[in-house]
Amino acid sequence: MKLKNVLIVVTDINKSITFYKELFGLQVILDNDGNVILTEGLVLQDRKIWEKFIEREVIAESNASELYFEEEDIEAFAEKLEKYHEPIQYVNRLMEHSWGQKVIRFYDPDGNLIEVSTPVRKISCE
Repeated sequence: MKLKNVLIVVTDINKSITFYKELFGLQVILDNDGNVILTEGLVLQDRKIWEKFIEREVIAESNASELYFEEEDIEAFAEKLEKYHEPIQYVNRLMEHSWGQKVIRFYDPDGNLIEVSTPVRKISCE
């Protein structure tokens, strides 16, 4: 078995495509009218279609999952967030963990939690 994609629910597909393209460089691979597949395996699903399909309401900012990205130049990414043309709702601004990894957490326009961190450094056990 192989995990192929991660699906998140969004209210405005076009706004979300722009968000993920401008901040993360993701591109549209396939647009199926309410279901859009982006590079890196991210799928955007229209909220109305999803709620009809599952017969339940979507709860924004549930904090039950997050999209995790790694970025070498996290300071430049943090600056890019600050300059983004839409307001960013932060969970935490750029910080550094005790083990040296830097991280920033925020929500996308629909309350999906995102974490961007510096790459995890493997520790040699030799």
